[in-house]
Amino acid sequence: MVIFDSVTKSKREFIPLKEKEVSLYVCGPTVYDDAHLGHAKSALVFDLLSRVLKAEGYHVKYARNITDIDDKIIKKAKELGVGIKEITDKYTEAYHADMARLGVKRPDIEPKATESLDAMFAMIQKLIDNEHAYKISDGDIYFDTQSDSKYLSISHRIQDEEEKQNRVANSQEKRHSADFALWKSVNEGDVSFDSPFGKGRPGWHLECSAMIEKHLAGENTSKYAVDIHGGGADLLFPHHENEAAQTRCSTDHEIAAYWMHNGFVNIDGEKMSKSLGNSFFIKDALKAYDGEVLRFYLLSTHYRSNFNFNEEDLIASKKRLDRLYRLKKRLFGLEVHLDSETVFKSKLLEALKDDLNISQALSIIDEMISAVNETLDTPGKHKELKRETVIDLAYIEEILGFGIKNPFEYFQTGVDADTKKKIKELIEKRDEAKKAKDFEASDRLRDEILAFGVNIMDTPQGTFWEKR
Repeated sequence: MVIFDSVTKSKREFIPLKEKEVSLYVCGPTVYDDAHLGHAKSALVFDLLSRVLKAEGYHVKYARNITDIDDKIIKKAKELGVGIKEITDKYTEAYHADMARLGVKRPDIEPKATESLDAMFAMIQKLIDNEHAYKISDGDIYFDTQSDSKYLSISHRIQDEEEKQNRVANSQEKRHSADFALWKSVNEGDVSFDSPFGKGRPGWHLECSAMIEKHLAGENTSKYAVDIHGGGADLLFPHHENEAAQTRCSTDHEIAAYWMHNGFVNIDGEKMSKSLGNSFFIKDALKAYDGEVLRFYLLSTHYRSNFNFNEEDLIASKKRLDRLYRLKKRLFGLEVHLDSETVFKSKLLEALKDDLNISQALSIIDEMISAVNETLDTPGKHKELKRETVIDLAYIEEILGFGIKNPFEYFQTGVDADTKKKIKELIEKRDEAKKAKDFEASDRLRDEILAFGVNIMDTPQGTFWEKR
């Protein structure tokens, strides 16, 4: 398996720190608002990575944090006149619900910043002891960037003085303008946490470093805390750069052996940003499109590329997914042993092992669908082909998360819940009429169902319907 490492800017063979084990840490959401498509893209990419690693036979320990200490959270809580926990609980739950509808599996560990304060205190103290951090008169504690000879080795950035001044709030007592806060003291009455350094709040960059040390690094004896650290491209600098600095200067290891970053999400060509007023919440997209359709669409472009979200491409992407479901419908009800190996499964995994080459993977799927349909359209029993195709479709479900629905129900998208309930009731009445051999009632009920603009299919597994 090869991975594009953001630091070396090249594909590297993936060699785990421990044989057949992988530790993966991904920066999760700051829970002060509903999740947007940028959150979805990152979660989907690393969900796919986790699935591919597992398919390759690795035991994966996947951690994705929840940032529940942040100035944005505090600001929102003050605006609404509620406690910060009410805000964070609400949006954490909403995030989980959105991710579930996109088919994103929950990580093995989901640490929260509020539950990791002791680890943060320990890291700050080590940095002070190692003379990589210093405290100023108002109680703030800063990381001394010039004390780290490897600072900027992750992002390879060259900062000018203006950028340094703009990026970090200045204090006359800061040694260098690029130094960043590890601990921020707060005024009396503001949201704060007790610490050995006085009341205050941790710096954002510190949170992830400390959580990695607490939950993942202890298991490794190598020069790295984790195998893979991931997140959005916007986090490479300064967040991941600062994480790496804190870790190397407080421990005897680097933070990650491999760094992976997914591209930006654009809406009609413009980088998604709330300041630009074009943030697209996942919950809004889910009102119009099925979660699996969004999953397919958001994963259809290579993870490192910037993604241009627009409805025209989304509709075209859905038609591609429709083809998979139509094939699944042709084979509905066929039961086989799904653990069997096939040539298709091997080809699909090989494509995804090449830095999650989704374009090649989807081309392999398209070719399989076309070839199978062409063969099934010709006379013959094709028993072995059908059996093998069901195995292949199940593998697509497992590794890509596509095709997981009942194929008939998939084509019910766009029909409201009330109409679905009425159709279900009519089908049940029609089944009773058929059992009673009341064919006149059965035909009348069939016509009532068809009047909703749907087609019905009687199969050995029961009666199904789909939107016409």
